[in-house]
Order: sequence, then C-alpha cells, then structure tokens
Amino acid sequence: MNRRDLLYRVALATAATHISAFSSAETPRSSFTRASTAEEVTAGLNLAGKTAVVTGCNSGIGFETMRVLALRGAHVIGTARTLDKGKEACAKVSGKTTPVALELADFGSVGACASTIRAMNVNIDMLILNAGIILDDWQQVNGLEKQFVVNHLGHFILTQRLLDRVIAAEQGRVVTVGSGNHKQAPQGGIQFADLSGRHWYKKGYHHSKLANGLFSLELSRRLRDTRATSNCVTPGPVDTNIRRNLSTSSAPPNMKTPAQGAATVCYAATNPALAKVTGEYFADCNPAPQSAQQTDRAMAAKLWQVSTELTRAVASPDS
Repeated sequence: MNRRDLLYRVALATAATHISAFSSAETPRSSFTRASTAEEVTAGLNLAGKTAVVTGCNSGIGFETMRVLALRGAHVIGTARTLDKGKEACAKVSGKTTPVALELADFGSVGACASTIRAMNVNIDMLILNAGIILDDWQQVNGLEKQFVVNHLGHFILTQRLLDRVIAAEQGRVVTVGSGNHKQAPQGGIQFADLSGRHWYKKGYHHSKLANGLFSLELSRRLRDTRATSNCVTPGPVDTNIRRNLSTSSAPPNMKTPAQGAATVCYAATNPALAKVTGEYFADCNPAPQSAQQTDRAMAAKLWQVSTELTRAVASPDS
C-alpha cells in the first residue's frame, strides 16, 4: 500500500468515526437498564386513542408487549398462529384487544391477516413485528429456509400490506424485533445465491435476524419523507417459548424475564423522545452497536428487492 492509499483509508476511517458518533449523539439515551421492565419504561404514558399491532401476542415478549400497551390505553390487535390462541391471550389482558390469526409461514394467512386488519379501518400507530421461531434442524417452506420465511418474509408481506395505515397515523412506528445474534450470520451476510439454507441452516436464526435488521434499515430509508419511523430492537436473551425447539443446555446464562425482554420493544414503540428517531438499533432501551453487515445499505436494498420478488403475489395492499 502506498502512502496516498494509506492516508485515504485513514481519512475514511476518521470520517466514519465522526459520522457514527454524530448519529449516536442524535439518538437520545435513556436511564433505563437491562433490568428495566415494559411497565417501567412506559410509566406515565397515556396511549388512549392509539392502535398497535403486535405479532406473536400469545406468549413471551409479544404477550407482555400487548399487555402493557393495553394497560396504557392502546387498542392492541394481537396476532397468533390460530384465532383460538389469540382469543385466549387477549382474554388474559385488561384493556381493549382484538385477536387475529396469523401463520407467518403461510403467505395466504399473512394476506388474510392484513385484510382483516385493514377492514377495521384504523390507522396503525405501532406495528410491532415480534413473532418468530428458532430451529435446530433444516426445514424449508417452498424451497426457502423456514426461519428466513417466518421471521423475515412473513413480516415483510404484513408490513407491505399495512404500511399505508402506519404512514397515515399521527406518528406511526414500525418496530422490528431483531437480535444480537445477527452478528453470527453466515459469512457474506444474506445468502442471496442460495436461500434454501442447505449449507447454512445451522446459522439460520442468525441469518433471519440479520434480515430483520436490514429490513428495518431499508424501511427507514423508504419512510424518510413521512412522519413514520422504523427501528430495530434486540430484547436480549429472554426465557420464552421461542426456545422450545432447543436443548436446555444451549440456554445462555442470566436470561431476562419476558417483562424485561419487552421493555426495549415498548420503549421504541412509545417513548416520545424517539418521535423522529429512525433507522436505529436499540438494546436495553438505548442505541447499541451492530455489525457492519447490518448497517450495509446496499445489502439492505438488495434484500428488499429480492423479498419483493419472492412475495410479489401477496405483498400489495390490493392483493
């Protein structure tokens, strides 16, 4: 490397540091911690007149998110894989809730769910993409790795079908539940050349969580001329039903409770200080470091294009 190239690279690195620092400074920091709960981070808020959609409302983080948002006065439309599961969850919550069936692995079900919500004729103040799966074996849906389908593509379709209702809200927010595991995604990031998962399924969850982060990033770009925002959050390791397919020995130490896991989700969805914050990644209710891949705007744009092609038949609001 000659001296000119060296100086150029140093200049780029310095500029990137300043840009990163500036971005972090623009995002307010909170006093909440890893131990904070969803009730604590929403204390004092009045969400009356607001509508939230929470996917995966029947257990874990999704149930706690629905419970707390309803407690604060929001109307929560909670989705579960079956209507019976959704009804059972909603019956346990004080406040206004509406159950809707949503099977993210079935694009027809996603479309039907969106149509049901659209028929309610309400703007969506909070679209919280929480539902997901973790697998320890290779499974596919229509030739695509299943975690990529459920955790990313299903939510991609739902968002496309409901996005105009989010934009129409006074200050609509899309909150995508990602994971710090995105940092362990397969080499090269999203496996565009082979989405079957055949050679990388053991990192399938990490791959799908990287997709969540990139989706949120590209959505924030597409919403830049609106009042709506898009942010990604990691709840941290939480003791919930999502781990049902994994051995107990694989559980990380010091897992959070669902009440703690839902805190950052609720914070990003409701905190007034975040009204203009978009394209951010949060952990423990504060901006958090993320991998270079999850901030790769070119990869995010390509993922959006590929996702559109894979879901074209059902992603339109008019489908």
